[in-house]
This record gives sequence, structure tokens and C-alpha cells, in this order.
Amino acid sequence: MTRALRVLTQLMGWACVAIGLFHVALGNAAIPGAGSAGTTIDSWGRFMGAGFVGYGLAWLWAAQQRPIPARAVRWLAAVFLLGGVGRLLSLAVHGWPQSFQVALAVIELALPPVCFWLADAEERAVRSDVGAAQTAAVRE
Repeated sequence: MTRALRVLTQLMGWACVAIGLFHVALGNAAIPGAGSAGTTIDSWGRFMGAGFVGYGLAWLWAAQQRPIPARAVRWLAAVFLLGGVGRLLSLAVHGWPQSFQVALAVIELALPPVCFWLADAEERAVRSDVGAAQTAAVRE
């Protein structure tokens, strides 16, 4: 489980950085089905892309820690889940979006529970290793 947490944390980080840079570079063209949404939405989308790069960098920071901090993973996963909830609200208010957006919503709603479940895998492993070392030291 520790390996799965590390891979997932790094994958989330690199994917978010890449997606964010894509939005910064392409603006409205990065959004399937958006067409020409105008300059205001283009500006907003590029700005939010930069924020998504920062979000991805936070995932990568967490992935570099030893052990990966469970609290950070839970907070980052909660932000991702909030994005999925936002898509559900949009669906309720405006109807079904372009199919790629539906696929993203599924990922944003399905992946956070996995992150929550794996969040403390490395911290548990470290505690277990320390406990085993202490037990061995007492026996000697």
C-alpha cells in the first residue's frame, strides 16, 4: 500500500502540473466543448490553470516527504473531491456537459476515497517498523 500511495501521489502531482500548464498555454482551447467563450473566460481559465499547477506542486511536495504526510494527502484529496462536487452542482443547474467533462467528474469523485484510504499507509509502515525495532531492542 505504501508503493500505491507514493505512485498515486506522484501521478496526481504530475497530472495536475501538466493539465495546469496546458490551460495556461491554451486558454479556452484547453476546454473541450468550450468553443470561443470570450476573453474574460480565457483570462480566468489561464489564471486557474496556474493555480492548478500550484495544486500539482503541492501533491509533488507531499510525494517527496518521508513518510508521505497523511494529513496533506487528505487535504489535497478533499480539494479534488470538492472539484467533483462542483461539477455535480453544475450538472444539476445547467445539465450534462461535454462527455470529457463527465469523465473528469467520475475521476474527481472516485479517486479521493482511494486517496483517503491510502493516506496513512507510509505513516503506518513507519510506526510498525519503529515498534518492531523497539521490541527487538527490548529482547536483546
